Amino acid sequence: MPINTATIPLSLYIHLPWCVRKCPYCDFNSHALQQSELPEKAYIDALLKDLEFDSKLVGRRPITSIFFGGGTPSLFSGAAIKRILVAVREQLNCTDDIEITLEANPGTVEHDRFEMYREAGVNRLSIGVQSFNAEQLKKLGRIHNTDEAIRAANTAKKAGFDNFNLDLMFGLPQQTIEEALTDLQQACQLQPTHISWYQLTLEPNTVFYAKPPRLPDDEILWQMQVAGQQLLTENKYEQYEISAYAQLDKQCRHNVNYWQFGDYLGIGAGAHGKITLADGSIIRTAKTRQPKDYLARTDSFLSEKKVVSLTELPFEFMLNALRLKQPVSLTMFEQRTGLSSNLLQIGLNKASQKGLIQCEDKRIIITDIGSRFIDDIIQCFLA
Repeated sequence: MPINTATIPLSLYIHLPWCVRKCPYCDFNSHALQQSELPEKAYIDALLKDLEFDSKLVGRRPITSIFFGGGTPSLFSGAAIKRILVAVREQLNCTDDIEITLEANPGTVEHDRFEMYREAGVNRLSIGVQSFNAEQLKKLGRIHNTDEAIRAANTAKKAGFDNFNLDLMFGLPQQTIEEALTDLQQACQLQPTHISWYQLTLEPNTVFYAKPPRLPDDEILWQMQVAGQQLLTENKYEQYEISAYAQLDKQCRHNVNYWQFGDYLGIGAGAHGKITLADGSIIRTAKTRQPKDYLARTDSFLSEKKVVSLTELPFEFMLNALRLKQPVSLTMFEQRTGLSSNLLQIGLNKASQKGLIQCEDKRIIITDIGSRFIDDIIQCFLA
């Protein structure tokens, strides 16, 4: 069946790859600044060329969200962020109520800069706290302390941000349930509109993977998660995604668009994109990964561009959609992929027989058991 691209939300991801210091658990495309200064102007020059190439893929389709990720985007000045957003508005069709998020680390911000981000057009912050525990912050290699983490949240509010997220991790080295809940309680007291609370995992190509710290066992992790979710519910944060909790109507629209298999442009070193073309084909893109190589490009910044095959689409859709707590719409599957939902039937049967899901009214509902075994559900849809 044909795909109507007008019905598919479109977002823009902008990658700013530098940070003060690489954290031992981080597997993102981030690069610690050496003694040289941040190449702010040169990088933005490259970003805007990158945007010019990509804007041709989407024409006048409306952009509903923009996300500055990293690295540490708050290393960039307010003037730099403004320059990027002015160019974005010139080249793309931004909606009036567009959500514009910028990631910030507590050790790299000050009040004036937050105010400048607000004036530049940023209307949502995501602050990478990870923990309020001084010992844990040292183990995690963070450059901020507890007071700076609290100050960053308060600074965001004083600068006029009435919509901001706090990033927090649990399952930290030798962390107890009480310590994890203390972190969450402190986060709730700061009254962010959104809390990302996710488990520390040991990813390949990280310091922690090469030299694993001692982490809580699975039973402790499960008790930690259950107790934490209860605390968040009591504080009126509703879980809408595996690791995301929001006050009423404050879900991160940008991330929801990912999980609902929406489209997104990705510009910047190592950025990824997914675009549905006018002919109904779906392409995935990746940009040159190393910042120095990205800055050296004079033509297209693409390192990879591939058409997603029809056989891959069911798995790719479910890999994303199953992250959300709301039922998965089979109608949305058809609208976003152009395929019949009948193609999911074998996978649906497998997951249903294991008691992981229920299907009713063209919706997939994850059972209580299934919520603990999301990866098992996803495996049912591998071609």
